[in-house]
Amino acid sequence: MVQSIPRKAVDQTGIEERCDRFKKRSIKKDAKVQGLQLALSMIDLTTLEGKDTPGKVRQMCYKAMHLHDAYPGLPTVAAVCVYPNFVETAKKALKGSGVLVASVATAFPSGQSSLQVKLDDTRMAVEAGADEVDMVISRGKYHCGDFGFVYDEIAAVKEACGKARLKVILETGELVTLDDVAYASRIAIAAGADFIKTSTGKVQPAATMPVTLTMLEVIRDHYFATGQMIGMKPAGGISNAKLALHYLIMVKESLGQQWLDKHWFRFGASSLANDLLKQLVKQKTGAYQSSPYFAID
Repeated sequence: MVQSIPRKAVDQTGIEERCDRFKKRSIKKDAKVQGLQLALSMIDLTTLEGKDTPGKVRQMCYKAMHLHDAYPGLPTVAAVCVYPNFVETAKKALKGSGVLVASVATAFPSGQSSLQVKLDDTRMAVEAGADEVDMVISRGKYHCGDFGFVYDEIAAVKEACGKARLKVILETGELVTLDDVAYASRIAIAAGADFIKTSTGKVQPAATMPVTLTMLEVIRDHYFATGQMIGMKPAGGISNAKLALHYLIMVKESLGQQWLDKHWFRFGASSLANDLLKQLVKQKTGAYQSSPYFAID
């Protein structure tokens, strides 16, 4: 199967020039407010630390449902993302809210474990109620040229997901080149990914506009060839509202209006939420609020 997946060179200069043009677009007034609210609705609030506790997860879930109660009419975020052992806690805290629960799995963030451990990790998350699973590919195997292993592993995890949607994390900072980002994206989609995702947030650089645009173009090519929509999630490094709006412009102009929906596009950037809230309050009141005005977690 992997042999039939094409390796095509990416025009890096062209990608970077297009990204520069996206950054020069200006969105004002009502359209800006709509864009800020749309970006809020696409966020996966995330806590993936060794010091995570049930209390911290419950607090994050509360924020997911109540981003800023002083501003009526705000959407909730799309999902919260936690380790598998906190999925049940998050599901209970979010019951009835419409906010999804995503769980990392497959020996996140390194991916350095056996297939059996990765499948057990995935099944643990799904059995606890995860709506989505964020897996990491085996970058070591990829760099060894064992692309069949990468494909087979994704396919096996997809089967273990059952009805849960699968986001495949490429860890693009470790893939390095746009050619490899594109090829790994094609492998992930062919193996059954529902979403492709840039990063774990643990490696720098994480999401960048050139990397994201490269992945969007792979999604576009797949859609033109098959009619199947694939989701996209840039994660890490998107911390301000202005950049988030540039990403939304890029998505619309690369894939079309139908991808401007939380079912197909996400931001993996918890710190982004507060900057979006700051900008929304500024649009409403004319004044910026300081960071302590909003909940951190």
